[in-house]
Amino acid sequence: MTGLEPRVVTASASGFQLPLTEQSLRDLFTKPYGAPAPSHEQWKAVYAADVHFEDPTQSRDGLQAYLEAQDGLVKRCDDVYLAPHAVVINGQTAFVEWTMGLKIKGIEFVYPGATRLLLNGDGLIVDHRDYFDFVGPTFAPVPLIGGFVRWLYKLFVD
Repeated sequence: MTGLEPRVVTASASGFQLPLTEQSLRDLFTKPYGAPAPSHEQWKAVYAADVHFEDPTQSRDGLQAYLEAQDGLVKRCDDVYLAPHAVVINGQTAFVEWTMGLKIKGIEFVYPGATRLLLNGDGLIVDHRDYFDFVGPTFAPVPLIGGFVRWLYKLFVD
């Protein structure tokens, strides 16, 4: 043993297992409406203590800050779903293409996006970066603001 072998966490202890595989990432990125979010123990089984998390709305450092970001999302929403599509692992880098749905005050917001994950020598996620359009799906359905957002997109994107 060299000490560099990936740590193995049993599925019974956390629900997830290292080393991460395409299937375990698919499981991690699956949450139907009405289902509970992953527990802190499940996140801790696959995320490093010094994880960096970034998405279009925030940047957080450390596992506790990551857990708070996940808890905050679930608390802000009436319900959340996450559905994975393409999943690829290449060495210490993984990509997951997904669709996220958020139900907030009777309105459903749907965000197509992707996540880039970097794994450390133990196979734990040390960097988690989400890429998605926050503005369009968030504000386009809102009366008054939505028309302005769609006009801006036509002006600058179309």
